[in-house]
Amino acid sequence: MANVDTNVTHPPHPTDAQASLWDSNREDTSPAAEWDKDSVRRSLDELFSLARQYRSSKDYQELIRFVARFRWYAPFNAMLVHIQMPGATFVAPPHRWLSEYGRRVTAGARPLVILQPMGPVMFVFDVADTEPDPKCEESSLPREVEHPFEVRRGKIRGELTQTIENAKRDGVAVAECQAGSQSAGLIRVAEGKKLKVFVKLRPKAEFEWVLQRFELLLNEDHSTETMYATLVHELGHLYCGHLGTPDDTWWPDRRGLPDDVCEFEAESICYLVCSRLRVENPSDVYLSRYLGNQEEIPPISLDCLMKAAGLIEQMGRERLKPRKKTER
Repeated sequence: MANVDTNVTHPPHPTDAQASLWDSNREDTSPAAEWDKDSVRRSLDELFSLARQYRSSKDYQELIRFVARFRWYAPFNAMLVHIQMPGATFVAPPHRWLSEYGRRVTAGARPLVILQPMGPVMFVFDVADTEPDPKCEESSLPREVEHPFEVRRGKIRGELTQTIENAKRDGVAVAECQAGSQSAGLIRVAEGKKLKVFVKLRPKAEFEWVLQRFELLLNEDHSTETMYATLVHELGHLYCGHLGTPDDTWWPDRRGLPDDVCEFEAESICYLVCSRLRVENPSDVYLSRYLGNQEEIPPISLDCLMKAAGLIEQMGRERLKPRKKTER
């Protein structure tokens, strides 16, 4: 879908040193806290060793369709649910089942482990392991359970402009250009000017300047939805580390990957993010053709892919704080 300039001039960085989702509460450095974090990492390592089954095109297709349908949790957590229970329909923690739906978790139900920001983990249960609570006057099921095949076409509203604004904090300048009908966009290394990043808007606007590191071009003749899909695809390249990284705690440096791996990861991210917004996207066609013609997928990183998709989703929902460089 796009051309990626991988001739990066950044100095080399250690690979796979990305910040962990479960390591957000860094104030507690006690031995007990460190043991908890290590145990979570060990459990996730075991899960990812089991996830090798997704090298099969059929199994991978089932995974990304599942994650695309599980819109109420981040892509990474949706993947964890699928690894543990591929047939799950709708999951929630016990307190949410009770407070929102008047249902309780049945005795002996199987808990599923997912990550939470201040974690390290939380336990959720599938709807199949719940029942109406007799103490509640009303019991209901989530809409996704009662109408599993409901089709709703989404439209891009503020996600495009919000994502473009958030991209500035990583030194990404996004611009529209005339590119012809067969070109959607590209991302490449481009240093020089400074980008204005707002720190806060109220009560008084404050901002800081960030050095541009990348240039991302969008075709100005395309619709808002198509431009958003292109933006997601190109940012997928960036956050999967295909162009390197200015700080290896922000995202990994994975320069030098084969082109088919880079494109497959970016197309998968585009499919997931757009599908979860119910927006049609060209990645659906690309993946369907590839998975239909190949028995195995390229050696991609599910970890990088799901985390990148989750970050891009967040960029479209809310204004994110400027990045902070790691002290060396």
